[in-house]
Amino acid sequence: MSTADGPPLLVLAGATATGKSELALALCAGGRGEIVCADSAVVYRGLDVGTAKATAAERAAVVHHLVDVRNPEETFSVAEYRQLAEEAIRAAVRRGTAAVLTGGTGLYIRQVLDAPRLPPVPAQPEIRAALGRRPRESLHAELSIVDPAAAARIHPSNVRRVIRALEVLEVTGRPISEQWAASAPSRRPACFVVLDRPREVLLRRIARRVDRMLADGLVAEVRGLLASGVSPAAQSMQALGYRQTVRHLSGAGTLAQLRAEIITATAQYAKRQRTWFRREPATVWIDLGDDPAVAVLDQLRRIWLGTG
Repeated sequence: MSTADGPPLLVLAGATATGKSELALALCAGGRGEIVCADSAVVYRGLDVGTAKATAAERAAVVHHLVDVRNPEETFSVAEYRQLAEEAIRAAVRRGTAAVLTGGTGLYIRQVLDAPRLPPVPAQPEIRAALGRRPRESLHAELSIVDPAAAARIHPSNVRRVIRALEVLEVTGRPISEQWAASAPSRRPACFVVLDRPREVLLRRIARRVDRMLADGLVAEVRGLLASGVSPAAQSMQALGYRQTVRHLSGAGTLAQLRAEIITATAQYAKRQRTWFRREPATVWIDLGDDPAVAVLDQLRRIWLGTG
C-alpha cells in the first residue's frame, strides 16, 4: 500500500484496553510517525487518569495530536474534531512523517475517512440547552418520529448525537440523515487495522485498567475538576469513568461499587466498539490473544507498508 508520497494513513482502531496506544507508540518511535488521537475524552485538559492519556514522556518521544485541546468545561463537536484531525494529518505529511490515526471513538475515525459527513451547521447553545433539559427518553422518541433513519443509527444513550440531530433539523428544516446522504463522501485511502482480543482476555485487561486508574487517583482527579468549577453536566464529565465517579462523589455507593460499575460500563462500551468496527469496510483484524500488543509490531508494519 505504499505510495510515492510515503505510506498511506494508518488507522489503528479497536475496543478500549486492547493495546492500541502501546502499539502506536512503538510504531511511531524514533520519528517514524505522528499519532492523531481518535478519542473523545483525551481532547480535554485535566482528564488524565481516567482516559489513560499518554504521559508527558510519551508525548515528548512521539508527537501526539488532538490531546488537551479543550478545557473540561467546554464542548467539543465531531465537526471540530474532523477539522483539527485533518490539519494534523496534513501537517504530518508536510513534514514527511507518517500519520497514525488511533483510538476507539469510531465516529471520529469515520469522520476523518468519510469527511464531510456532518452538515456545516454551527452549534446553537440555546437550542441545545432547551433540548438538554428534556428527559433523555423523549429526545430519542422524537427523533424516531422526525428522522427515523438517524434514530436507527444513533444509540438512545448517545444523548449528544441525538440532540445534535434534533438541533440540525430545527435550524435547517432538513433531517440530518438526508444531509448525510447528500454529502455522499468517498472514503479516504487508508490502511484500516482493528486490534481484537478474546472476550475473557479483554475483560481481564479492562479490570486491570480500572484498578490502575483508581490506584492512580481517578476519584481525586474528578473531585478536583468539580471543585475547580466544572459542572457535573459538562460534556467532559459524561466520559466513561468520569460519569460514574461523579455519581460516586455525590454519595452513590462505595468505592468497590464504583469499581464494579466502571468495569461493567467499560465492558459494555467495548462490545459496542467491536460492533461498530465490524461494520466498517475494508478493515484488517488482528487477534492479539493474550500477547502484548507490540508482539504484532512487525506484522502491522508489513500490512501497512504492503510488504507481506
